[in-house]
Amino acid sequence: MNHEPTISQDVSAKPGDRKPAKRRGLGRDAVVASICGGVVALMVGASYAAVPFYNWFCRATGFNGTTQVATSAPATGPIARKISVRFDSNVAPGLPWKFEPEQNEIEIKIGEVVTVFYTVTNQAARTTAAQAAYNVAPLTVGSYFQKINCFCFTEQTMAPGEKREMPVVFYVDPSITEDHENDGLNTITLSYTFYPVKDPVVKPLASGEGDKRKGNL
Repeated sequence: MNHEPTISQDVSAKPGDRKPAKRRGLGRDAVVASICGGVVALMVGASYAAVPFYNWFCRATGFNGTTQVATSAPATGPIARKISVRFDSNVAPGLPWKFEPEQNEIEIKIGEVVTVFYTVTNQAARTTAAQAAYNVAPLTVGSYFQKINCFCFTEQTMAPGEKREMPVVFYVDPSITEDHENDGLNTITLSYTFYPVKDPVVKPLASGEGDKRKGNL
């Protein structure tokens, strides 16, 4: 007697019964895709927000040697302790400017308001614009280096062949003497790098007249 294997069949099953499962699978895929898209959008948004947040953080804390902005001289006035300030100047590739400090180094009293000048020359036969990035070294001194006025606060537009003196008005906050990590500090280096601006803000070239030498503030 032959015993052949039998295949059980569910006679109740119908061809259309599997379609809902497929639709459920498609629904899960859509949910997963939506979540992934949301995560990507969040990451992109965070990357754009990170730049202004980082800049704000540096200005608020002096992180990475970022100098501070002051509106007036220190209330306590200069103290006897002196410190040397060196001036560094750089130009990014592609910017046809000559940029240099009028003095490489000066000695000042801590708390003394000082004005120094950088000389900038546009060596191109066309109008060019740039803005300066800046920091101080050692990096930990950024929160004590206070600028009252600086060409780095705004874009600078130069006419063909124009030469201009650009001032920096600053002081070293006397509170630096309370930071014992800086007890042995003798020299601060203030460094600038001009970077070209692709889409400069349109303004009269005469706006640079306010940068003329006026002496110490």
